[in-house]
Amino acid sequence: MTVESRFTVPEKVTFEQAIALSQTLVDQIAQGAIADDLLESAIAQLVASENGARGFFVTYLSDERPIADPSPAAIISALKTAPTIVAPLMVKNLAMSTAMAISHRRNQDEALAQGSDRVKVRSTYILQAIQSDETNAHIAALITSIDTQAGDYATFLKRWGYDPEQQQAIRQALESLSQSF
Repeated sequence: MTVESRFTVPEKVTFEQAIALSQTLVDQIAQGAIADDLLESAIAQLVASENGARGFFVTYLSDERPIADPSPAAIISALKTAPTIVAPLMVKNLAMSTAMAISHRRNQDEALAQGSDRVKVRSTYILQAIQSDETNAHIAALITSIDTQAGDYATFLKRWGYDPEQQQAIRQALESLSQSF
């Protein structure tokens, strides 16, 4: 069943609004209740702003249902409409999920580690699907920051306090991704 409804994202969507809107979309995807053209339009509206994109990714990537395994073509098309917003967020999602899987396993919380692994797999797939000069530049910049502890992503690495093991795991995930291009 397809519900032909309009989906409107406020011009200055907040992170919290984006999460709520994204949850509605994710539920509609799971129910098969949204047409591809409406899904693509809705997600393109969300990822047109950083708050919208962050809210979408936090909801979509972590959803336990298999709706993103793999991501539908309509979603990939929508993500390609905002490369300057989507590319750095997806690279950070891959990095964060990789590092958090290690943290959760250190804390013997396999359920949370598996959730982080799910986000890592989904992030990897999306980055492969949206691969562009923009994604390549952010991947290279994060690898450089890991190697030098300087550069565009040094603040990101420091803010989250990733230790050497986590940084090397992130580097390996990024290198594997780069080799798949």
